[in-house]
Amino acid sequence: MSVKAVGTALTRMLLTGGNRTPPFVPSGNVNRLSTSCRASKQQNSEEQISVSDKPSGGEPSPEAPHKRTAGDGKPPKEPVGAPGKTGAKRRSYVSTPRDQKSYLWSRHNDLKRLVHDLIPPGACHPLNASTIYANNEVNLDEVDIYGFDYDYTLALYSSALDEMIYNRAKGFLVEHFKYPEGINKYDYIPNFAVRGLHYDIQKGLLMKMDAFHYIQSGTVYRGLSPLPDEDVLNLYDGTFHVPLLEASGFYGKGPKIKQFMDIFSLPEMTLLAVANDFFITNDIEYDPIHLFKDVSEAIGMVHIKGYMYKWIMEDLPKFIQRGEETDAVLHRLVSHGKKLFLITNSPFSFVNKGMIHMVGNNWRDFFDVIIVQADKPHFFTDCVKPFRRLDVNGDLQWEKINSLDKGQIYKQGNLFDFLRLTGWRGSKVLYFGDHLYSDLADLMLRHGWRTAAIVPELEPETKVVSTDRYSLNLTWLQALTGLMERLQTHRDSESKQVFQEWQKEREELRLMMKNLFNPQFGSIFRTCHNPTFFSRRLCRFSDIYMTSVSCLLNYDLSYTFYPRRTPLQHEAPLWMDQLCTGCIKKPHLEEMSYIR
Repeated sequence: MSVKAVGTALTRMLLTGGNRTPPFVPSGNVNRLSTSCRASKQQNSEEQISVSDKPSGGEPSPEAPHKRTAGDGKPPKEPVGAPGKTGAKRRSYVSTPRDQKSYLWSRHNDLKRLVHDLIPPGACHPLNASTIYANNEVNLDEVDIYGFDYDYTLALYSSALDEMIYNRAKGFLVEHFKYPEGINKYDYIPNFAVRGLHYDIQKGLLMKMDAFHYIQSGTVYRGLSPLPDEDVLNLYDGTFHVPLLEASGFYGKGPKIKQFMDIFSLPEMTLLAVANDFFITNDIEYDPIHLFKDVSEAIGMVHIKGYMYKWIMEDLPKFIQRGEETDAVLHRLVSHGKKLFLITNSPFSFVNKGMIHMVGNNWRDFFDVIIVQADKPHFFTDCVKPFRRLDVNGDLQWEKINSLDKGQIYKQGNLFDFLRLTGWRGSKVLYFGDHLYSDLADLMLRHGWRTAAIVPELEPETKVVSTDRYSLNLTWLQALTGLMERLQTHRDSESKQVFQEWQKEREELRLMMKNLFNPQFGSIFRTCHNPTFFSRRLCRFSDIYMTSVSCLLNYDLSYTFYPRRTPLQHEAPLWMDQLCTGCIKKPHLEEMSYIR
Protein backbone atom coordinates (compact mmCIF):
# COMPACT_ATOMS: atom_id res chain seq x y z
CA MET A 1 0.00 0.00 0.00
CA SER A 2 1.30 3.48 -0.80
CA VAL A 3 2.42 5.99 1.80
CA LYS A 4 -0.42 8.25 0.74
CA ALA A 5 -2.96 5.53 1.43
CA VAL A 6 -1.46 4.92 4.87
CA GLY A 7 -1.65 8.61 5.67
CA THR A 8 -5.21 8.95 4.44
CA ALA A 9 -6.39 5.99 6.48
CA LEU A 10 -4.71 7.18 9.67
CA THR A 11 -6.01 10.68 9.19
CA ARG A 12 -9.56 9.46 8.66
CA MET A 13 -9.24 7.31 11.74
CA LEU A 14 -8.24 10.24 13.93
CA LEU A 15 -10.71 12.68 12.48
CA THR A 16 -13.73 10.42 12.63
CA GLY A 17 -12.71 9.15 16.03
CA GLY A 18 -12.49 12.73 17.23
CA ASN A 19 -16.23 13.20 16.73
CA ARG A 20 -16.85 10.47 19.29
CA THR A 21 -14.79 12.23 21.94
CA PRO A 22 -17.11 12.96 24.89
CA PRO A 23 -17.16 16.70 25.52
CA PHE A 24 -16.08 18.15 28.80
CA VAL A 25 -18.11 20.32 31.12
CA PRO A 26 -16.88 23.77 30.16
CA SER A 27 -16.63 26.59 32.64
CA GLY A 28 -18.13 30.00 32.15
CA ASN A 29 -14.73 31.45 31.33
CA VAL A 30 -14.25 28.87 28.61
CA ASN A 31 -17.60 29.73 27.05
CA ARG A 32 -16.56 33.33 26.69
CA LEU A 33 -13.45 32.28 24.79
CA SER A 34 -15.32 29.94 22.47
CA THR A 35 -16.16 30.86 18.92
CA SER A 36 -19.31 30.38 16.92
CA CYS A 37 -17.46 27.76 14.91
CA ARG A 38 -16.89 25.79 18.11
CA ALA A 39 -20.51 26.13 19.17
CA SER A 40 -21.84 25.03 15.83
CA LYS A 41 -19.53 22.02 15.66
CA GLN A 42 -20.37 20.95 19.23
CA GLN A 43 -24.06 21.11 18.39
CA ASN A 44 -23.56 18.93 15.33
CA SER A 45 -21.48 16.47 17.33
CA GLU A 46 -24.19 16.19 19.96
CA GLU A 47 -26.82 15.50 17.32
CA GLN A 48 -24.72 12.71 15.81
CA ILE A 49 -23.68 10.86 18.98
CA SER A 50 -25.66 7.75 19.77
CA VAL A 51 -25.56 5.64 22.91
CA SER A 52 -23.39 3.02 21.19
CA ASP A 53 -20.79 5.70 20.30
CA LYS A 54 -20.22 6.58 23.93
CA PRO A 55 -17.96 4.64 26.25
CA SER A 56 -19.82 1.82 27.94
CA GLY A 57 -21.25 2.67 31.34
CA GLY A 58 -21.88 6.33 30.46
CA GLU A 59 -25.36 7.73 30.95
CA PRO A 60 -27.03 10.11 28.54
CA SER A 61 -27.07 13.74 29.49
CA PRO A 62 -30.31 15.01 31.04
CA GLU A 63 -30.39 17.50 28.22
CA ALA A 64 -30.44 15.15 25.25
CA PRO A 65 -29.95 16.69 21.84
CA HIS A 66 -33.23 17.91 20.37
CA LYS A 67 -34.41 15.68 17.54
CA ARG A 68 -37.16 16.69 15.20
CA THR A 69 -39.91 14.09 14.76
CA ALA A 70 -42.19 13.58 11.80
CA GLY A 71 -45.05 15.17 13.68
CA ASP A 72 -43.29 18.42 14.45
CA GLY A 73 -44.82 21.22 12.57
CA LYS A 74 -42.21 23.74 13.49
CA PRO A 75 -38.48 23.70 13.09
CA PRO A 76 -36.57 22.98 16.28
CA LYS A 77 -35.54 25.87 18.43
CA GLU A 78 -31.94 26.93 18.42
CA PRO A 79 -30.12 25.37 21.35
CA VAL A 80 -28.89 27.67 24.02
CA GLY A 81 -25.52 29.16 23.12
CA ALA A 82 -25.89 28.47 19.40
CA PRO A 83 -24.55 30.91 16.81
CA GLY A 84 -26.53 34.11 16.88
CA LYS A 85 -27.70 33.63 20.47
CA THR A 86 -25.84 35.94 22.81
CA GLY A 87 -25.84 36.26 26.54
CA ALA A 88 -27.04 32.67 27.13
CA LYS A 89 -25.20 29.62 28.37
CA ARG A 90 -24.54 26.75 26.01
CA ARG A 91 -25.94 23.27 26.68
CA SER A 92 -23.37 20.79 27.86
CA TYR A 93 -23.00 17.35 29.38
CA VAL A 94 -23.24 17.46 33.13
CA SER A 95 -21.64 14.07 33.80
CA THR A 96 -18.40 12.50 32.58
CA PRO A 97 -18.68 8.96 31.15
CA ARG A 98 -17.88 6.41 33.81
CA ASP A 99 -15.72 4.12 31.64
CA GLN A 100 -13.41 6.73 30.20
CA LYS A 101 -10.44 4.34 30.45
CA SER A 102 -12.06 1.76 28.15
CA TYR A 103 -12.91 4.44 25.64
CA LEU A 104 -9.34 5.73 25.40
CA TRP A 105 -7.85 2.26 25.13
CA SER A 106 -10.31 1.35 22.38
CA ARG A 107 -9.10 4.35 20.40
CA HIS A 108 -5.48 3.31 21.05
CA ASN A 109 -5.99 -0.31 20.00
CA ASP A 110 -8.03 0.54 16.90
CA LEU A 111 -5.30 2.88 15.68
CA LYS A 112 -2.54 0.38 16.44
CA ARG A 113 -4.33 -2.36 14.50
CA LEU A 114 -4.75 0.03 11.59
CA VAL A 115 -1.02 0.86 11.57
CA HIS A 116 -0.07 -2.84 11.57
CA ASP A 117 -2.61 -3.65 8.87
CA LEU A 118 -1.42 -0.85 6.59
CA ILE A 119 2.29 -1.66 6.94
CA PRO A 120 2.60 -5.42 6.44
CA PRO A 121 6.02 -7.13 6.43
CA GLY A 122 7.98 -6.32 3.27
CA ALA A 123 6.06 -3.13 2.57
CA CYS A 124 9.15 -0.94 2.98
CA HIS A 125 11.58 -0.60 0.10
CA PRO A 126 15.34 -0.13 0.71
CA LEU A 127 16.65 3.39 0.35
CA ASN A 128 19.50 3.90 -2.10
CA ALA A 129 22.63 4.74 -0.09
CA SER A 130 24.16 6.28 -3.24
CA THR A 131 21.61 9.09 -3.33
CA ILE A 132 22.79 12.69 -3.13
CA TYR A 133 20.62 14.74 -0.78
CA ALA A 134 20.07 18.47 -1.23
CA ASN A 135 19.79 21.15 1.44
CA ASN A 136 19.90 23.84 -1.19
CA GLU A 137 19.21 23.90 -4.92
CA VAL A 138 22.36 23.11 -6.90
CA ASN A 139 22.60 23.01 -10.69
CA LEU A 140 25.70 21.02 -11.68
CA ASP A 141 25.55 22.59 -15.12
CA GLU A 142 26.64 25.86 -13.47
CA VAL A 143 29.58 24.22 -11.66
CA ASP A 144 32.86 24.51 -13.58
CA ILE A 145 35.36 23.83 -10.79
CA TYR A 146 35.38 20.87 -8.40
CA GLY A 147 37.51 20.96 -5.26
CA PHE A 148 38.30 18.12 -2.86
CA ASP A 149 39.67 17.36 0.56
CA TYR A 150 41.73 14.15 0.73
CA ASP A 151 41.15 12.21 3.97
CA TYR A 152 37.67 10.67 4.16
CA THR A 153 36.76 12.45 0.92
CA LEU A 154 38.89 11.17 -1.96
CA ALA A 155 40.30 8.47 0.31
CA LEU A 156 37.86 6.53 2.51
CA TYR A 157 39.45 4.49 5.30
CA SER A 158 38.40 1.21 6.89
CA SER A 159 37.42 0.98 10.56
CA ALA A 160 40.65 -0.90 11.26
CA LEU A 161 42.38 2.50 11.31
CA ASP A 162 40.29 3.64 14.30
CA GLU A 163 41.49 0.75 16.43
CA MET A 164 45.12 1.39 15.56
CA ILE A 165 44.83 5.10 16.41
CA TYR A 166 43.17 4.20 19.73
CA ASN A 167 45.81 1.64 20.69
CA ARG A 168 48.76 3.89 19.85
CA ALA A 169 47.24 6.89 21.71
CA LYS A 170 46.46 4.66 24.70
CA GLY A 171 50.12 3.63 24.68
CA PHE A 172 51.18 7.30 24.72
CA LEU A 173 49.01 7.89 27.79
CA VAL A 174 50.88 5.17 29.67
CA GLU A 175 54.39 5.70 28.27
CA HIS A 176 54.56 9.47 27.83
CA PHE A 177 52.00 10.82 30.31
CA LYS A 178 52.68 8.07 32.93
CA TYR A 179 49.06 6.96 33.29
CA PRO A 180 48.44 3.69 35.22
CA GLU A 181 49.17 0.46 33.36
CA GLY A 182 45.62 -0.72 34.04
CA ILE A 183 44.33 1.43 31.18
CA ASN A 184 46.04 -0.96 28.76
CA LYS A 185 43.50 -3.63 29.70
CA TYR A 186 40.76 -1.71 27.90
CA ASP A 187 40.39 -2.87 24.29
CA TYR A 188 38.92 -0.67 21.61
CA ILE A 189 35.11 -0.70 21.53
CA PRO A 190 33.90 -0.44 17.91
CA ASN A 191 30.74 1.63 17.47
CA PHE A 192 30.78 2.93 21.03
CA ALA A 193 30.63 6.57 19.94
CA VAL A 194 29.15 8.38 16.95
CA ARG A 195 30.21 11.52 15.17
CA GLY A 196 28.85 14.87 16.34
CA LEU A 197 28.83 14.21 20.11
CA HIS A 198 29.66 16.89 22.66
CA TYR A 199 32.13 16.45 25.52
CA ASP A 200 31.89 18.47 28.72
CA ILE A 201 35.55 19.04 29.52
CA GLN A 202 35.05 20.08 33.15
CA LYS A 203 32.58 17.34 34.05
CA GLY A 204 34.07 14.54 31.93
CA LEU A 205 30.76 13.75 30.22
CA LEU A 206 30.17 12.56 26.65
CA MET A 207 26.71 13.43 25.39
CA LYS A 208 24.44 13.95 22.41
CA MET A 209 22.82 17.32 21.93
CA ASP A 210 19.96 18.43 19.69
CA ALA A 211 19.70 21.48 17.45
CA PHE A 212 18.27 23.56 20.31
CA HIS A 213 21.16 22.81 22.71
CA TYR A 214 19.16 20.28 24.71
CA ILE A 215 20.85 17.08 25.89
CA GLN A 216 19.04 13.96 24.73
CA SER A 217 17.80 11.92 27.65
CA GLY A 218 19.70 8.66 28.09
CA THR A 219 22.73 9.70 26.02
CA VAL A 220 25.02 11.12 28.72
CA TYR A 221 28.01 8.89 29.56
CA ARG A 222 30.54 9.25 32.34
CA GLY A 223 33.18 6.77 31.37
CA LEU A 224 31.48 3.72 29.88
CA SER A 225 28.33 3.99 32.01
CA PRO A 226 25.21 6.04 31.25
CA LEU A 227 24.41 8.79 33.71
CA PRO A 228 20.83 8.77 35.09
CA ASP A 229 18.67 11.69 34.03
CA GLU A 230 18.34 12.81 37.66
CA ASP A 231 22.12 13.19 37.92
CA VAL A 232 22.25 15.11 34.64
CA LEU A 233 19.63 17.55 35.91
CA ASN A 234 21.59 18.07 39.13
CA LEU A 235 24.77 18.79 37.18
CA TYR A 236 23.09 21.27 34.83
CA ASP A 237 21.01 23.29 37.30
CA GLY A 238 17.78 21.37 36.84
CA THR A 239 17.66 21.48 33.06
CA PHE A 240 18.84 19.51 30.04
CA HIS A 241 19.65 22.75 28.23
CA VAL A 242 23.25 23.83 27.68
CA PRO A 243 23.61 27.63 27.31
CA LEU A 244 25.04 28.92 24.07
CA LEU A 245 28.06 30.53 25.74
CA GLU A 246 29.03 27.22 27.35
CA ALA A 247 28.50 25.13 24.22
CA SER A 248 31.10 24.64 21.53
CA GLY A 249 32.20 27.65 19.52
CA PHE A 250 32.02 28.16 15.77
CA TYR A 251 34.61 25.46 15.05
CA GLY A 252 33.26 23.06 17.68
CA LYS A 253 35.82 24.08 20.34
CA GLY A 254 34.25 25.96 23.22
CA PRO A 255 35.84 26.87 26.55
CA LYS A 256 33.88 24.21 28.42
CA ILE A 257 32.43 21.89 25.78
CA LYS A 258 33.93 20.45 22.60
CA GLN A 259 32.06 18.92 19.70
CA PHE A 260 33.69 16.02 17.86
CA MET A 261 32.85 16.56 14.20
CA ASP A 262 35.31 14.54 12.14
CA ILE A 263 35.51 10.79 11.68
CA PHE A 264 39.06 10.70 13.08
CA SER A 265 37.55 11.70 16.45
CA LEU A 266 35.86 8.31 17.04
CA PRO A 267 38.95 6.73 18.68
CA GLU A 268 39.50 9.91 20.73
CA MET A 269 35.97 9.79 22.16
CA THR A 270 36.39 6.11 23.00
CA LEU A 271 39.73 6.73 24.72
CA LEU A 272 38.22 9.58 26.77
CA ALA A 273 35.42 7.28 27.91
CA VAL A 274 37.83 4.45 28.74
CA ALA A 275 40.22 6.68 30.72
CA ASN A 276 37.37 8.22 32.71
CA ASP A 277 35.99 4.76 33.38
CA PHE A 278 39.33 3.50 34.68
CA PHE A 279 39.68 6.30 37.25
CA ILE A 280 36.04 6.04 38.35
CA THR A 281 35.91 2.26 38.75
CA ASN A 282 39.22 2.22 40.62
CA ASP A 283 38.18 5.15 42.83
CA ILE A 284 41.20 7.23 41.82
CA GLU A 285 40.86 10.98 42.18
CA TYR A 286 41.58 12.90 38.98
CA ASP A 287 40.85 16.19 37.23
CA PRO A 288 38.70 15.73 34.08
CA ILE A 289 40.29 18.83 32.55
CA HIS A 290 43.79 17.33 32.77
CA LEU A 291 42.48 14.04 31.39
CA PHE A 292 40.92 15.75 28.38
CA LYS A 293 44.11 17.65 27.62
CA ASP A 294 46.29 14.53 27.90
CA VAL A 295 44.03 12.41 25.69
CA SER A 296 43.87 15.18 23.07
CA GLU A 297 47.66 15.44 23.02
CA ALA A 298 48.07 11.65 22.84
CA ILE A 299 45.74 11.50 19.82
CA GLY A 300 47.58 14.44 18.26
CA MET A 301 50.91 12.66 18.68
CA VAL A 302 49.62 9.78 16.56
CA HIS A 303 49.19 12.24 13.69
CA ILE A 304 52.16 14.54 14.36
CA LYS A 305 54.65 11.71 14.74
CA GLY A 306 53.38 10.20 11.49
CA TYR A 307 52.13 6.87 12.83
CA MET A 308 48.82 7.04 11.00
CA TYR A 309 50.48 7.94 7.71
CA LYS A 310 53.00 5.14 8.13
CA TRP A 311 50.34 2.48 8.83
CA ILE A 312 48.27 3.44 5.80
CA MET A 313 51.23 3.68 3.41
CA GLU A 314 52.50 0.26 4.50
CA ASP A 315 49.19 -1.46 3.71
CA LEU A 316 47.12 0.65 1.33
CA PRO A 317 44.70 -2.13 0.27
CA LYS A 318 43.83 -2.79 3.92
CA PHE A 319 42.99 0.79 4.82
CA ILE A 320 41.84 2.57 1.65
CA GLN A 321 38.39 1.61 0.41
CA ARG A 322 36.60 2.22 -2.89
CA GLY A 323 39.66 3.71 -4.56
CA GLU A 324 38.48 2.60 -8.01
CA GLU A 325 35.36 4.73 -7.55
CA THR A 326 37.47 7.82 -6.83
CA ASP A 327 39.39 7.12 -10.01
CA ALA A 328 36.14 6.90 -11.99
CA VAL A 329 34.87 10.21 -10.57
CA LEU A 330 38.05 12.09 -11.50
CA HIS A 331 38.09 10.64 -15.02
CA ARG A 332 34.46 11.59 -15.55
CA LEU A 333 34.85 15.17 -14.37
CA VAL A 334 37.96 15.82 -16.46
CA SER A 335 36.40 14.23 -19.56
CA HIS A 336 33.56 16.76 -19.25
CA GLY A 337 35.97 19.68 -19.17
CA LYS A 338 35.77 20.43 -15.45
CA LYS A 339 38.69 21.95 -13.54
CA LEU A 340 39.80 20.15 -10.38
CA PHE A 341 41.79 21.19 -7.33
CA LEU A 342 42.88 19.54 -4.06
CA ILE A 343 43.24 21.26 -0.67
CA THR A 344 44.28 18.95 2.17
CA ASN A 345 46.01 19.13 5.53
CA SER A 346 47.91 15.90 4.88
CA PRO A 347 51.57 15.90 3.71
CA PHE A 348 52.48 15.36 0.07
CA SER A 349 54.31 12.03 0.53
CA PHE A 350 51.21 10.52 2.13
CA VAL A 351 48.75 11.94 -0.42
CA ASN A 352 51.01 10.98 -3.34
CA LYS A 353 51.21 7.32 -2.32
CA GLY A 354 47.47 7.07 -1.71
CA MET A 355 46.55 8.75 -5.00
CA ILE A 356 48.95 6.53 -6.96
CA HIS A 357 47.22 3.52 -5.35
CA MET A 358 43.74 4.78 -6.31
CA VAL A 359 44.31 6.60 -9.60
CA GLY A 360 47.80 5.84 -10.91
CA ASN A 361 51.16 7.54 -11.35
CA ASN A 362 49.62 10.29 -13.47
CA TRP A 363 47.14 11.40 -10.78
CA ARG A 364 48.53 14.95 -10.71
CA ASP A 365 47.46 15.43 -14.33
CA PHE A 366 43.84 15.46 -13.19
CA PHE A 367 44.25 18.50 -10.92
CA ASP A 368 44.79 22.10 -11.94
CA VAL A 369 45.91 23.07 -8.41
CA ILE A 370 47.25 20.83 -5.60
CA ILE A 371 47.74 22.23 -2.07
CA VAL A 372 49.03 20.08 0.82
CA GLN A 373 49.50 20.84 4.54
CA ALA A 374 47.05 23.69 4.09
CA ASP A 375 46.31 24.05 7.82
CA LYS A 376 42.53 24.22 7.45
CA PRO A 377 40.42 25.89 8.79
CA HIS A 378 43.03 28.67 9.14
CA PHE A 379 43.68 28.39 5.41
CA PHE A 380 40.21 29.90 4.84
CA THR A 381 40.56 32.77 7.33
CA ASP A 382 44.28 33.66 7.51
CA CYS A 383 45.48 36.01 4.76
CA VAL A 384 49.15 36.06 5.85
CA LYS A 385 50.69 32.64 5.13
CA PRO A 386 52.18 32.53 1.60
CA PHE A 387 52.20 29.58 -0.75
CA ARG A 388 55.40 27.54 -0.97
CA ARG A 389 56.20 25.26 -3.91
CA LEU A 390 57.48 21.71 -3.43
CA ASP A 391 59.71 19.90 -5.88
CA VAL A 392 59.17 16.31 -7.05
CA ASN A 393 60.89 15.04 -3.90
CA GLY A 394 58.64 17.07 -1.62
CA ASP A 395 61.37 19.60 -0.69
CA LEU A 396 60.48 23.28 -0.19
CA GLN A 397 61.44 25.81 -2.86
CA TRP A 398 62.17 29.48 -2.18
CA GLU A 399 60.77 31.49 -5.08
CA LYS A 400 57.80 33.81 -4.69
CA ILE A 401 54.54 32.31 -5.99
CA ASN A 402 52.86 34.52 -8.60
CA SER A 403 50.68 31.82 -10.13
CA LEU A 404 49.28 28.40 -9.24
CA ASP A 405 50.30 26.11 -12.07
CA LYS A 406 48.97 22.72 -13.06
CA GLY A 407 51.19 19.77 -12.15
CA GLN A 408 52.93 21.66 -9.32
CA ILE A 409 52.59 20.96 -5.59
CA TYR A 410 52.03 23.85 -3.17
CA LYS A 411 52.17 23.95 0.61
CA GLN A 412 50.28 26.17 3.11
CA GLY A 413 49.05 29.44 1.59
CA ASN A 414 45.64 30.98 2.17
CA LEU A 415 42.31 31.19 0.41
CA PHE A 416 42.56 34.91 -0.32
CA ASP A 417 45.70 34.42 -2.43
CA PHE A 418 44.08 31.34 -3.94
CA LEU A 419 41.07 33.38 -5.09
CA ARG A 420 43.30 36.16 -6.40
CA LEU A 421 45.53 33.81 -8.39
CA THR A 422 42.80 31.57 -9.81
CA GLY A 423 39.75 33.82 -10.04
CA TRP A 424 37.58 30.86 -8.94
CA ARG A 425 34.75 32.45 -7.03
CA GLY A 426 31.12 31.98 -6.14
CA SER A 427 28.68 29.25 -7.06
CA LYS A 428 30.69 27.94 -10.01
CA VAL A 429 32.94 26.24 -7.43
CA LEU A 430 31.81 23.07 -5.60
CA TYR A 431 34.04 21.84 -2.77
CA PHE A 432 33.80 18.38 -1.16
CA GLY A 433 34.86 17.64 2.42
CA ASP A 434 33.98 15.53 5.44
CA HIS A 435 34.54 18.08 8.24
CA LEU A 436 31.65 20.51 8.44
CA TYR A 437 33.69 23.18 10.24
CA SER A 438 37.22 22.84 8.89
CA ASP A 439 36.23 22.06 5.29
CA LEU A 440 32.89 23.69 4.56
CA ALA A 441 31.66 26.37 6.98
CA ASP A 442 33.88 29.29 5.92
CA LEU A 443 33.57 28.49 2.23
CA MET A 444 29.79 28.70 2.37
CA LEU A 445 29.36 31.57 4.83
CA ARG A 446 32.22 33.85 3.78
CA HIS A 447 32.95 33.06 0.16
CA GLY A 448 29.77 31.75 -1.42
CA TRP A 449 31.21 28.51 -2.76
CA ARG A 450 28.93 25.54 -3.17
CA THR A 451 29.72 22.85 -0.61
CA ALA A 452 29.23 19.07 -0.51
CA ALA A 453 29.53 17.09 2.72
CA ILE A 454 30.79 13.51 2.72
CA VAL A 455 28.87 11.54 5.37
CA PRO A 456 29.80 7.82 5.27
CA GLU A 457 27.35 7.18 8.13
CA LEU A 458 24.50 7.62 5.66
CA GLU A 459 25.02 4.09 4.37
CA PRO A 460 24.37 2.18 7.61
CA GLU A 461 21.70 4.63 8.73
CA THR A 462 19.67 4.34 5.54
CA LYS A 463 19.78 0.56 5.91
CA VAL A 464 18.17 0.89 9.34
CA VAL A 465 15.57 3.36 8.10
CA SER A 466 14.62 0.92 5.33
CA THR A 467 13.79 -1.95 7.68
CA ASP A 468 10.21 -2.99 8.40
CA ARG A 469 10.84 -2.82 12.12
CA TYR A 470 11.97 0.80 12.03
CA SER A 471 9.20 1.92 9.68
CA LEU A 472 6.49 0.22 11.72
CA ASN A 473 7.78 1.59 15.03
CA LEU A 474 8.17 5.08 13.61
CA THR A 475 4.68 5.10 12.12
CA TRP A 476 3.13 3.80 15.32
CA LEU A 477 5.13 6.30 17.41
CA GLN A 478 3.88 9.19 15.31
CA ALA A 479 0.32 7.87 15.27
CA LEU A 480 0.37 7.44 19.05
CA THR A 481 1.73 10.97 19.45
CA GLY A 482 -1.05 12.26 17.23
CA LEU A 483 -3.63 10.38 19.29
CA MET A 484 -2.27 11.87 22.52
CA GLU A 485 -2.33 15.31 20.99
CA ARG A 486 -5.91 14.83 19.84
CA LEU A 487 -7.25 13.46 23.12
CA GLN A 488 -5.21 15.47 25.62
CA THR A 489 -8.28 17.41 26.74
CA HIS A 490 -9.42 14.33 28.70
CA ARG A 491 -8.12 15.19 32.14
CA ASP A 492 -10.04 13.11 34.61
CA SER A 493 -8.05 10.77 36.87
CA GLU A 494 -8.62 7.67 34.71
CA SER A 495 -7.56 9.52 31.55
CA LYS A 496 -4.40 10.81 33.22
CA GLN A 497 -3.49 7.26 34.18
CA VAL A 498 -3.98 6.11 30.58
CA PHE A 499 -1.87 8.97 29.28
CA GLN A 500 0.93 8.04 31.66
CA GLU A 501 0.93 4.54 30.19
CA TRP A 502 0.90 5.94 26.67
CA GLN A 503 3.82 8.23 27.51
CA LYS A 504 5.72 5.22 28.84
CA GLU A 505 5.00 3.40 25.58
CA ARG A 506 6.33 6.39 23.63
CA GLU A 507 9.56 6.32 25.62
CA GLU A 508 9.96 2.58 25.01
CA LEU A 509 9.44 3.10 21.27
CA ARG A 510 12.00 5.89 21.21
CA LEU A 511 14.54 3.75 23.05
CA MET A 512 13.92 0.83 20.70
CA MET A 513 14.46 3.02 17.64
CA LYS A 514 17.56 4.63 19.13
CA ASN A 515 19.12 1.20 19.75
CA LEU A 516 18.63 0.25 16.10
CA PHE A 517 21.29 2.85 15.20
CA ASN A 518 23.62 2.86 18.19
CA PRO A 519 22.77 1.53 21.67
CA GLN A 520 24.57 4.38 23.42
CA PHE A 521 23.77 7.45 21.33
CA GLY A 522 21.37 6.51 18.52
CA SER A 523 21.35 8.19 15.12
CA ILE A 524 23.78 10.98 14.30
CA PHE A 525 20.91 12.85 12.63
CA ARG A 526 18.05 12.61 15.17
CA THR A 527 17.39 13.11 18.88
CA CYS A 528 13.87 11.74 19.28
CA HIS A 529 11.84 14.16 17.13
CA ASN A 530 14.43 16.97 16.80
CA PRO A 531 17.49 17.10 14.52
CA THR A 532 20.83 16.70 16.27
CA PHE A 533 23.31 19.53 16.64
CA PHE A 534 25.36 17.74 13.96
CA SER A 535 22.36 17.57 11.63
CA ARG A 536 21.69 21.28 12.09
CA ARG A 537 25.27 22.10 11.11
CA LEU A 538 25.07 19.70 8.17
CA CYS A 539 22.06 21.57 6.80
CA ARG A 540 23.64 24.95 7.45
CA PHE A 541 27.09 24.37 5.97
CA SER A 542 26.44 22.01 3.04
CA ASP A 543 24.40 22.51 -0.10
CA ILE A 544 24.37 18.77 -0.77
CA TYR A 545 25.53 15.71 1.16
CA MET A 546 26.23 12.09 0.29
CA THR A 547 27.91 8.86 1.41
CA SER A 548 30.99 9.30 -0.81
CA VAL A 549 32.17 11.22 -3.87
CA SER A 550 31.32 8.13 -5.94
CA CYS A 551 27.64 9.10 -5.63
CA LEU A 552 28.37 11.62 -8.40
CA LEU A 553 28.63 8.70 -10.81
CA ASN A 554 24.85 8.21 -10.55
CA TYR A 555 24.04 11.67 -11.89
CA ASP A 556 24.46 13.56 -15.11
CA LEU A 557 26.80 16.55 -14.78
CA SER A 558 24.00 18.88 -15.83
CA TYR A 559 21.70 17.49 -13.14
CA THR A 560 19.93 19.88 -10.76
CA PHE A 561 19.46 18.87 -7.13
CA TYR A 562 16.22 20.18 -5.68
CA PRO A 563 15.71 20.18 -1.91
CA ARG A 564 12.42 18.86 -0.62
CA ARG A 565 10.24 21.62 0.73
CA THR A 566 9.96 20.71 4.40
CA PRO A 567 6.95 22.06 6.28
CA LEU A 568 7.07 24.73 8.89
CA GLN A 569 4.95 23.88 11.89
CA HIS A 570 2.14 26.21 10.83
CA GLU A 571 2.15 24.58 7.38
CA ALA A 572 1.94 21.03 8.76
CA PRO A 573 -1.68 20.19 7.77
CA LEU A 574 -0.69 20.53 4.12
CA TRP A 575 2.10 17.97 4.15
CA MET A 576 2.24 14.22 3.86
CA ASP A 577 4.57 13.68 6.81
CA GLN A 578 1.79 14.85 9.10
CA LEU A 579 -0.96 13.12 7.16
CA CYS A 580 0.90 9.81 7.25
CA THR A 581 1.35 9.88 11.01
CA GLY A 582 -2.05 11.16 12.00
CA CYS A 583 -0.58 14.22 13.71
CA ILE A 584 -3.08 16.73 12.42
CA LYS A 585 -1.87 20.16 13.44
CA LYS A 586 -5.05 21.93 12.39
CA PRO A 587 -6.26 23.83 15.49
CA HIS A 588 -9.44 22.21 16.77
CA LEU A 589 -11.16 25.18 18.33
CA GLU A 590 -13.77 23.09 20.11
CA GLU A 591 -10.96 21.30 21.97
CA MET A 592 -8.29 23.97 22.25
CA SER A 593 -10.68 26.30 24.04
CA TYR A 594 -10.49 24.05 27.09
CA ILE A 595 -6.73 24.45 27.11
CA ARG A 596 -6.97 28.21 26.85
